[in-house]
Amino acid sequence: TFLQSSHLQHYQRNLYFCVFAHHNIATMGRRPFRCYRYQKNKPYIKSRYCRGVPESKIRIYDVGAKKAPVDLFPFVAHLVCDEKQQISSEALEACRIAINKHLTNTVGKDGYHIRVRVHPFHVIRANKMLSCAGADRLSSGMRHSYGKPIGVAARVDIGQVLLSVRGKDASEPHIVEAIRRGKFKFAGRQKILKSLKWGFTKYPREDYVNMRKNGELSADGNIVKVHNRHGLLEQSALYLAGQE
Repeated sequence: TFLQSSHLQHYQRNLYFCVFAHHNIATMGRRPFRCYRYQKNKPYIKSRYCRGVPESKIRIYDVGAKKAPVDLFPFVAHLVCDEKQQISSEALEACRIAINKHLTNTVGKDGYHIRVRVHPFHVIRANKMLSCAGADRLSSGMRHSYGKPIGVAARVDIGQVLLSVRGKDASEPHIVEAIRRGKFKFAGRQKILKSLKWGFTKYPREDYVNMRKNGELSADGNIVKVHNRHGLLEQSALYLAGQE
């Protein structure tokens, strides 16, 4: 009858619309990181329960002359975070590239060593929404709204060192300027601090020089080895050097 045929046409039209919408599904673009800047949730890391996490954008944490001896680069400057926030792996990689590029052009690729001190382990989620014609028919709103992993970020605190750069004393203005340029890749406020320590060691400059002369410290690659007064005498560097 006419009524049945009209119902059939209406059903066919709806079926065609649903198939058309299914083939033209377009998900939202990537969210701006202001959505994830603050530490509002608990740490959520990659595990056997949280699978399908995208790889971190930053894969290299030490750049430059990373094998340079510890005595070669006495000066060190730090980029210190002044806010409790989250920093994306994309921002860390962008900062590393900016600092590396400036120092390569000014100091030379063998005149510095950059070390990124924070690692992005926190997984960022997003509830993917449809943004095509007729998406309101297909989307479920806030039902089952637990999101899928879309990236990773580092959770940082006030006073935490984000990255450190060591070099020669003559390179000090170039290192500070490079870190200043890298600062613009991060949200919030950061401070540039010139350290009183020798390179990446934990010893102040005067103490480092004295301990190196005494033989208490010896260079071991880009760090120092401490000769404490433990163990056998024939294995003690201080005893063999006549210090003890």
